[in-house]
Amino acid sequence: MLVYKKMLYLCHMKQRVYIDTSVVGGYFDAEFANDTVPFFESVKRGEMVIIVSDLLEKELVKAPAHVRVLLDTIPSDYVEHVFATVESDDLAREYIKANVVGQTSFDDCRHIAIATLCKADVLVSWNFKHIVNFDKIKGYNGINLLFRYSTIDIRSPKVMMKYENNS
Repeated sequence: MLVYKKMLYLCHMKQRVYIDTSVVGGYFDAEFANDTVPFFESVKRGEMVIIVSDLLEKELVKAPAHVRVLLDTIPSDYVEHVFATVESDDLAREYIKANVVGQTSFDDCRHIAIATLCKADVLVSWNFKHIVNFDKIKGYNGINLLFRYSTIDIRSPKVMMKYENNS
């Protein structure tokens, strides 16, 4: 019975969702806004906590002002800040050494490594070429397991939406 109660508790905890820069930009992009705006609205309602890295904040410096301020609209209770470390950079280099992606995707690898090390429940991205890609996800998680890290779930904002169950 104790295990069952613990599982119920875990099911009701807020998901910790690591977001990359493409998700913030997707809010303002006609192609992705229909799924990204509701994603951020669910965060604002407290349905999940977004994890924002210093790497994301650094990448947003180059973005237009209206994009940079989007994260300021999220209540601070629903935002967790994390930081790149030597360990996350080393893990990102291992993804590159294993040819999961090329050297030009190092910052994408850094996002995945940071999300892995902070034990995010899921990494959310619109980057289908280097991140939300079945073969790449297998590669990232293979390296994670090889170095005794946990695997990371990687999805697009579209699949993060909760739908009412009317059955």
